[in-house]
Amino acid sequence: MVPYMAGSTLNSLDNLFPSDAPWLGAWRQRLALKAAAAAIKLMRRTEDESALRDAWYLRQDEDDPGPAGNVLLAWRKLAGRSLPPSSENLQSVADLLGIIWSNDFDELVARIEEDVRTGAPAPLVAARAGTEVMRENPNAEALAWWVADLALSWRMGWSPAVPLLGLQIHAPLLRTGPDRRRGRPGDPFFERAACLAAALGAAEACRLAVGISQRAERLRAVELKLRSKAAGGVIALLMTDDAVSGSLTTGTMTRWASRRLFERLHQFEAVRELSGRATFRLYGL
Repeated sequence: MVPYMAGSTLNSLDNLFPSDAPWLGAWRQRLALKAAAAAIKLMRRTEDESALRDAWYLRQDEDDPGPAGNVLLAWRKLAGRSLPPSSENLQSVADLLGIIWSNDFDELVARIEEDVRTGAPAPLVAARAGTEVMRENPNAEALAWWVADLALSWRMGWSPAVPLLGLQIHAPLLRTGPDRRRGRPGDPFFERAACLAAALGAAEACRLAVGISQRAERLRAVELKLRSKAAGGVIALLMTDDAVSGSLTTGTMTRWASRRLFERLHQFEAVRELSGRATFRLYGL
């Protein structure tokens, strides 16, 4: 029953929106933020989604985002990466997550590809991929969830990947087995937990997509009313990323003009203000 529910929800997500919808980049990166916030808790850190967003978007491009920002970067890479990956890609993600790379991981991509080709249900492919990571390094749970999500998208044929499982790392429904412990890659009951995580994650992603797609439609409609020649570039950024700084400066837009543009977009309810602050504001769909 659980695998069927997971498969049905994943297929619904797969068929819900056209693959060329212009807002899919923003949607994937919003999911990446949520997955990163869940993964942060595995490391006993306290940053929430807002803190992660600040760590990433309020830094200078050349600045180190710090440990929490690196976790977000790892998930952003998943949401922006074409599949399949290389071993070098996985090693760079392990570094971002603070996990020591093991030479035993070198064949991981090949083993996942072999499992994908069997045609097994996507959540089971994901569960086995995550378990492979934990078998080689029991302290690599953060990487195991990342790899499980990668395998899920690979099996579903989604490229770039769509983070789903990572959103549900701490979901109460994933407490399985006789002792009701949190489901972890490598546990005896993890295949069931992965199916539940896939179903819950896909349902959450569907709800998120509905809201983002509606704001994207309003944004496109509002674009016709704007007199700023630089508005098109800002709108493109909003469509492809989780957030954009309210004081963005470009070659054709000053900080003041940017602030004025975002204020107008917010008045039209075409964007959300994400920070809750009066200064250093961040906007997104």
